[in-house]
Amino acid sequence: MKWPGGLKTSIAHPVLGLLLRAYVGGVFIYASMYKINYPGEFAETIASYQLVPFWAVNLMALVMPWAELVSGILIVIGVRTKSAAAAIGGMLVMFSLAIVITLLRGIPIGCGCFTSVEEPLGWGTLGRDLLWLIMTLQVYFFPSALQLEGRLLESLREVDG
Repeated sequence: MKWPGGLKTSIAHPVLGLLLRAYVGGVFIYASMYKINYPGEFAETIASYQLVPFWAVNLMALVMPWAELVSGILIVIGVRTKSAAAAIGGMLVMFSLAIVITLLRGIPIGCGCFTSVEEPLGWGTLGRDLLWLIMTLQVYFFPSALQLEGRLLESLREVDG
């Protein structure tokens, strides 16, 4: 694919990748904190979407925040960056689908993204999640500055041999 002008250079710039890693990872770390501390409230939020079977609500409320936290930390520090970006991207796709379905069904609920008391779920919420997904795709497809993963592997190779 032929990119216009310096667009590819700008999109693929390692510093942009670093900034996006820090931002998206920070969002996911922050989002996980309330959910980890108040899993009961988060379970109620999940149930209010009316998309998850009753038996899976509590399990999802316990597992999802930890997946957000671990993925957020990994993407920020630059270890297993592609895996973390894939996990975050997958969660964002899942969240986006849940938002669209819930909005189309006309269920008036809060997002549950950061706390249990938030602005009502709306198309702006979907737009925000899709913007984060685009940022995550940049992190996935282009290398960024200050990734520990490369340095860690080089150190292990030196020790190995």
